[in-house]
Amino acid sequence: MGDPQSAVYNLMEKDPNIIAAAVLKGKKNIIFQTDNWDIQPDIDLVISSWIGQNAAFIKISGVKYSMLQCTEERMAATSVKGEGSIVAAKDGEHKIIAYISPDGDMRGAMMDTARALSKMSSKEAYIDGDTQLGTQTSSYSQSTTAGIDGQLKGEIQSFLQWVKDSEGLQGYVRYYLQQNNTQIITELSKVYSDLRNIFEV
Repeated sequence: MGDPQSAVYNLMEKDPNIIAAAVLKGKKNIIFQTDNWDIQPDIDLVISSWIGQNAAFIKISGVKYSMLQCTEERMAATSVKGEGSIVAAKDGEHKIIAYISPDGDMRGAMMDTARALSKMSSKEAYIDGDTQLGTQTSSYSQSTTAGIDGQLKGEIQSFLQWVKDSEGLQGYVRYYLQQNNTQIITELSKVYSDLRNIFEV
């Protein structure tokens, strides 16, 4: 098991858009947090919102974040005023809650946070898809699609999981539709058209 401080600093080094983080053990016992962030006053409400999985928003350090994704293993919320985002991952032992800068890629940060959690915990985390997907796809690719790169297949499998997750792609699409974000809606329309062309449907 890695220590929480190393796990957090390795995570922030890997993804510079993660600029603050906290590690919890058990329900809400903070065992480490970066000096630039104190979530202690808000932790009760944040954790109860996560457990309940039905909160519209969370509040940390006076900033309100609209909930985009909330499942048993992960949570993602963003500030509609452009003040950054929150991603969080948990398993049976620990939780990592991270603050992402306004320019950060929330999905990438979520994946990095989940990986950091699995490295820190003694048990393999459910959402650390890379190793699981790697082993599943490598045996599959040997038998049926020997010419396809295993890592590439793993990325596609990861993407499929995100698409299937009711709080994954759907949550993001719903959010940007509600925000009436013209740029994102236009890009999504192009992607939809491209996918139909690829599969000739």
